[in-house]
Amino acid sequence: MSGSAGAAAASASSAPPAQEEGMTWWYRWLCRLSGVLGAVSCAVSGLFNCVTIHPLNIAAGVWMIMNAFVLLLCEAPFCCQFVEFANTAAEKADRLRAWQKAVFYCGMAVVPVVISLTLTTLLGNAIAFATGVLYGLSALGKKGDAISYARIQQQRQQADEEKLAETLEGEL
Repeated sequence: MSGSAGAAAASASSAPPAQEEGMTWWYRWLCRLSGVLGAVSCAVSGLFNCVTIHPLNIAAGVWMIMNAFVLLLCEAPFCCQFVEFANTAAEKADRLRAWQKAVFYCGMAVVPVVISLTLTTLLGNAIAFATGVLYGLSALGKKGDAISYARIQQQRQQADEEKLAETLEGEL
């Protein structure tokens, strides 16, 4: 019984993560790099945002610093090696699909802008939002080639012409 459970665990661990299904290696690294750069920009802008007396700016700055930590935790867990749960959180983030990461990262980046619409929050969250956009684009997949698209359009046009011919014959 334990042998079958071990085989099931081995086959489950050998399956590629959900995000790697349609992404090339360079695009995956581009997404990770933009995530790390987004974390750095969020952290720096969040610190600048916290140096004020306006409570909404401070709240947005704290949220941006939290965004920076989450982005680093998900995209570069080796930067958080002294955090005990970093590897498990990174493994769970790697199992998410690309569209789920896109919604999560874009949502995290929009919240500080909604809290306090300033130039610091806009510029600080731009790269984090761009990371979500990159994951969203990878969720859409590759675009089709022109030949297959032309073939589909030709088939649709032929079907439309046949329907038009049938309606004209029915009227006569």
